[in-house]
Amino acid sequence: MLTLQNVTKTFNPGTVNEKTALSGIDLHLEQGDFVTILGSNGAGKSTLFGAIAGSFPVDSGKILLDGTDVTGLPDYKRSKYIGRLFQDPLKGTAPNMTIQENLALAYLRASERRSPFSMITAADRREFRERLAQLELGLEDRMEQPVGLLSGGQRQALTLLMATLVTPKLLLLDEHTAALDPATAEKVLSLTEKIVAEHRITCLMITHNIPSALSLGNRTIMMRNGRIALELEPELRKTITTGELLDIFRAQGLESDRILFSAE
Repeated sequence: MLTLQNVTKTFNPGTVNEKTALSGIDLHLEQGDFVTILGSNGAGKSTLFGAIAGSFPVDSGKILLDGTDVTGLPDYKRSKYIGRLFQDPLKGTAPNMTIQENLALAYLRASERRSPFSMITAADRREFRERLAQLELGLEDRMEQPVGLLSGGQRQALTLLMATLVTPKLLLLDEHTAALDPATAEKVLSLTEKIVAEHRITCLMITHNIPSALSLGNRTIMMRNGRIALELEPELRKTITTGELLDIFRAQGLESDRILFSAE
């Protein structure tokens, strides 16, 4: 489904600000894999997502999505196949447009059967309402309200729905619950798990929350200095404790980063 072959990226090469953000990344995901990613700030997690999404060109290596080489494709062409959520709930939606208008834009952008200039039908609107109802946030009764009136959690849930309204080949979740209060974050994570499982979406999720990293999905990797430093074996992932995993981080030279991880 997704294959990265020796992907590298250096920002500001040849200057005092030179930073190698990705160094020889090799990664393969099968259809339906849900991979959680741990790592300290600056480990290269978000840069990895940027490379996959086409936010910038990589210096070398290949990125294959569903067997197609997308390495040279810009982000707007990849967006038909890749859904992405950010840490900031304000990203991913147009605040001055209504909930229905935001859903319509997401639907027309991602649908291979429709043009971006197509009209939304009554059947489409019924589908939007049904999908909103599944969020159990009452948004199906607020479809004509501007998105800017929603809470952070409601906007993030809406963004999740927009990213998966047309099932993407790949879903990238970049700490998408980090800015939410604990109760709302738990709700959005539960919705994430439900939607990903129902549609068997291949997914990568960055998190600093160790229990979430171990309980969600089927694989966990750790990044360090622009590399994949470790992938937990499936059996170890099922039994390892937070303390034991922190010991592994320390063994990888990350003892000063303990405070970056949440054990709750």
